[in-house]
Amino acid sequence: MMNTSINFLLAGVGGQGTILASDVLVNVGLAAGYQAKQAEVHGMSQRGGSVTSHVRWGKVVYSPIIGAGEVDVLLAFEQLEALRSLGTLRPGALAVVNAQVIKPLTVITGGQVYPGDEAVRQAFAKVTHQVEFVDGEQIAGSLGNLRAANIVLLGALSALLERGQAAGPGLTAEVWLKVITERVPAKHVELNRRAFQAGREALHK
Repeated sequence: MMNTSINFLLAGVGGQGTILASDVLVNVGLAAGYQAKQAEVHGMSQRGGSVTSHVRWGKVVYSPIIGAGEVDVLLAFEQLEALRSLGTLRPGALAVVNAQVIKPLTVITGGQVYPGDEAVRQAFAKVTHQVEFVDGEQIAGSLGNLRAANIVLLGALSALLERGQAAGPGLTAEVWLKVITERVPAKHVELNRRAFQAGREALHK
């Protein structure tokens, strides 16, 4: 088991499944034997609004709230939301960023310019080199359902945590799959299991 806590920040846009991913993440921590807590989702959770959630794992966790500059792991479901969260990361933090672009109204109306892929990568490079970009929508679409992109991202995250051994030996793929199976509709269990595995495999391509 880890010696200290791990602080996760999940950031996305309403409708991307950020809330479900947060629920899975906190319960994976509990299932793996840690104390785990989840903050209330902040922002507008309806489709189109920003959604963020704090999740903490550890031997002892007193509060789910994570201070600025203390995020160990960022799981971002959209690139602009990833950029907005950059200031919360500690130097060298791990980041998993979905390649999806969802332009806000201010960009659509011409008031602002959406940053390009290279600008996003350069911004992250100033904070950490542990960044993985995953095309969650493309992978989920190849499985037949774009809404499974959030589980694809969780799959990628699980493989990175396992690779870095940051969360200890109790955090196996089977633990993740058990929690996912318990929290998605029965008719979508197989799809989500395949999405999770595809996310894990995406890092090896």
